[in-house]
Amino acid sequence: MSERRKGRIIAAGFGVSGQGCWNRSVQPAKGEASDEDEETEYFDAMEDAPAFITVTADPKHHRRSGSNLSGASEGHPEDWNLEDNVFESANQTGDKESMCKDVLPKKRRRTRIPDKPNYSLNLWSIMKNCIGKELSKIPMPVNFNEPLSMLQRLTEDLEYHELLDKAVKCESSTEQMCFVAAFSVSSYSTTVHRTAKPFNPLLGETYELDRLDELGFRSLCEQVSHHPPAAAHHVYSKQGWTLWQEITIASKFRGKYLSIMPLGAIHLEFHSSGNHYVWRKVTSTVHNIIVGKLWIDQSGDIEIVNHKSKDKCQLKFTPYSYFSRDIPRKVTGVVTDADGKAHYVMSGTWDENMECSKIVQSSHGSTSSEGKQKTVYQTLAPKVLWKKYPLPENAENMYFFSDLALTLNEPEERVAPTDSRLRPDQRLMENGKWDEANVEKQRLEEKQRAVRRRREAEAVEALEEGKDYEGYIPLWFERKVDPLTGELICVYKGGYWEAKEKQDWDLCPDIF
Repeated sequence: MSERRKGRIIAAGFGVSGQGCWNRSVQPAKGEASDEDEETEYFDAMEDAPAFITVTADPKHHRRSGSNLSGASEGHPEDWNLEDNVFESANQTGDKESMCKDVLPKKRRRTRIPDKPNYSLNLWSIMKNCIGKELSKIPMPVNFNEPLSMLQRLTEDLEYHELLDKAVKCESSTEQMCFVAAFSVSSYSTTVHRTAKPFNPLLGETYELDRLDELGFRSLCEQVSHHPPAAAHHVYSKQGWTLWQEITIASKFRGKYLSIMPLGAIHLEFHSSGNHYVWRKVTSTVHNIIVGKLWIDQSGDIEIVNHKSKDKCQLKFTPYSYFSRDIPRKVTGVVTDADGKAHYVMSGTWDENMECSKIVQSSHGSTSSEGKQKTVYQTLAPKVLWKKYPLPENAENMYFFSDLALTLNEPEERVAPTDSRLRPDQRLMENGKWDEANVEKQRLEEKQRAVRRRREAEAVEALEEGKDYEGYIPLWFERKVDPLTGELICVYKGGYWEAKEKQDWDLCPDIF
């Protein structure tokens, strides 16, 4: 382990799993120590997480046989190296020029936004009245925001979509699971330095990202509930996969820290194989809200299940501890088949990279201090599946946006009138006019409250007359029972892209 990695502290932002956090003028550098005081609450290790040790196997002790890499976990180094280049091509994920060779050249998009103004605001004057409250119900000035909505942040999950394009080419479901696992981790890296909260979308607000010709996919989000805030998301890729989710954000300020709990399942289905993966996001914790340097951690377990093959991947996001010798932001996991047999070990960090190592042999090791027996996996040399892109030049003055994030709020023609790009307070903030943005934000929120009061009055009137009242109905999504989880979720019902083609937006509400 390099000295740089040993000395690094958690200074990461949370991914789209968080509704937002708080912008501070001083951010912890990677080589600095944490300012947490001795009363800081640290998370215990997850009790159900698998305990294991990996040892790199010596290739000389493994002779090649007729077995295939996609078969049992008794793999062989020759098979690993002669695999059909799906894993090998994954090493190119850090090279943007190698992406999407079978789609059209990228359209020229903007590479910068106006620099962030140097505004100051007393954080404690606002936060002291928020302890124990649901933060989505508390009006916040744009000074704490970044010029993107939560719908746009949700779309940032797709920054490393090429991992799923590569997963399509995997013949083995366990190999495919490795790419899906790497993709699930990559979504947290997009905001590693992003300590500002996104705009809470207005009810009925939408956001589209149509990159079908350039990158092979198109994405649509809609805010389907305001309290609690919930967004529905649907992505179609002509490379051979579809992803959908409905994420509800719960956030509470605890005094010392802020907890962001994302609720809802993420679904991913591959068209040709029918492999259907489901997983949920981990909890984000924002530390040092009032005193010290702000830093954010991800902690918990992600279980990814392929409901067709019954393969599983258990990923553990290790919480930061001042006393731990582990590298910060560490993520580890094991990919198993339907019989529980381990095939791959996943390892890396949620802010930089993920690797997978093929297991060639497993055995029981010594018992840990907690009385648990650890499994020892002998593995072949790891393959890098995902590596974070470097940030653009001057990113520190542009909210630490990635190349993709810089383009998300770029004005675009023909989008729905409810699209986040058209939100006036967000546009004013991006242009550095924060005072005007705060005035506009108050106007939009009051307009939304007036609509809600009218809807509540209609509900009371319907109740008095003995009639049914459906309440708010999303425009492009509909509520259905998820056959896999049994939950009631919003799924895309179609019609948006057809309406865009005809430029028929008559059904869209007037929210701006």
